Formats: sequence, structure tokens, C-alpha cells
Amino acid sequence: MSQQYQCWHCGETLADLILPMSRREVCAQCQADQHVCKMCEHFGHRGCDEDRAESQSDTEKANFCDYFKPATDAYKGGYQDKSQRAKAELAALFGDAPPEQERNKEDAPLTPAELAEKKLREMLGGNN
Repeated sequence: MSQQYQCWHCGETLADLILPMSRREVCAQCQADQHVCKMCEHFGHRGCDEDRAESQSDTEKANFCDYFKPATDAYKGGYQDKSQRAKAELAALFGDAPPEQERNKEDAPLTPAELAEKKLREMLGGNN
């Protein structure tokens, strides 16, 4: 039985993954590097748990770690944006409701940026 791996960044199934994973492996959906600390079984909330591994300055960039072992549960789900994840963790810490993932477009007014884009598209004759 083969294990099912998901991209640590977007959650896309890595169907064409060949093990051992190449340092150049990327997700077909989001193009995120996959031979990264965040995709490794040794990576936890404090960083790398492997004592012999060299410290990596960027846990989201491809590396040459000899102790890399892909994790099947690396995708933590739902949050593409680090600031959204931080806000959700902060809300959970204080027992508040997490911030909305997506704004309901029918109920909420347009943001200034969305309003400006809409006006620009109308001026240029583009469709909404």
C-alpha cells in the first residue's frame, strides 16, 4: 500500500511523487518546494527534532538535509496566508472565534481596493 502525500503548502495530492524525494520536487498546483523542513516528519512546532540535522534558515525553501523524511500529514489545512494562521492561533489562544476564512461577497460591501478595481474595469470596458 502506498502512502498518500500532500503538498505542505496547499494540500494538493502529490500523485506523481517518486521516493526518495528529489531536492527539486515541486507541487504541480502551487509550485512550492517539497524537499523542505515543513514537509519533513522531523519538523515540529519548535522546528527540527532531529538532533544531528543542520539548522535551516528558511523552513519553506528546498534544502539538502540528509535526514529528510516526507510526512504524510505535513499540510495543516486551510490557511494559505501566514497572517491568517497567526490570527487564528491568537484567537484560539484567547478562546475567541477564528477570523472568517473568506468574506461572503453577497453580504459584505466591497473593500476600497475591490471598488477601485471594479471602477477601473468598467472604465476599460472589461467585464466584471
